[in-house]
Amino acid sequence: MPCELNGKVAIVTGASSGIGRRFASVLYDAGATVVAVARRLERLEELAAATGDRMIAVQCDVSVESDREQMVYAVKERFGAVDVLVNNAGQTNVAPAEEESVETFRSILEVNLVAVFHLSQLAGRIMLEQGSGAIVNIGSMMGALASSPIKEAAYCASKGGVANLTRELSAQWASRGVRVNSIAPGWFATEMTHVLWEDESSDRWVKRNTPVGRAGKEGELDEVLLLLAGPGGSFIHGQTIVVDGGWSIH
Repeated sequence: MPCELNGKVAIVTGASSGIGRRFASVLYDAGATVVAVARRLERLEELAAATGDRMIAVQCDVSVESDREQMVYAVKERFGAVDVLVNNAGQTNVAPAEEESVETFRSILEVNLVAVFHLSQLAGRIMLEQGSGAIVNIGSMMGALASSPIKEAAYCASKGGVANLTRELSAQWASRGVRVNSIAPGWFATEMTHVLWEDESSDRWVKRNTPVGRAGKEGELDEVLLLLAGPGGSFIHGQTIVVDGGWSIH
């Protein structure tokens, strides 16, 4: 993998498992110093120990405003820059809309949308001062589609918000050197979706309704991440790249 991010400082939220853990490793292999952020510090420390001294474990609950502020401030104080922010942390709740509590809906939006805005704002201020930077928001194909028969009103609402927030931040910041884009994955096997793969009928449903006939594989988001985070994406602004095996073409 070419070291396109040598000397750059990248923050990856939700890096203790799944796609976030993978993203942290991909950016590290591309040469970046990576600040891996999540609530589960022991998992982050395990990742850092297995990776190398440019992988930095930082405990942070992105649902807490003060945690977000302290984390970004600490990164700036230690490294003097923030070059890449990957807003990957996310949550979902499966429940019929008529039964989902307002409290639960609000908590999902806090992690999936409010934290994305706030972290983008905090890192964006540093990037604007630098005159350069790349923000990659991790949305979902469900930001443009209904998830039914899986009932996820809060998740769909939050990911729709991420797509349009990406466009708006890009419109405001592109002329000042900051790129803001989004990746919208389809079905990938992660810790958050493990229940789906444990059920044979659900597994068949995904395969039947995905034109390529399968879920996404580990590594199939790597090059999109590097494109949007690295110099190869210098003329890509405000876009959401859908990586879903064709699910959304129906």
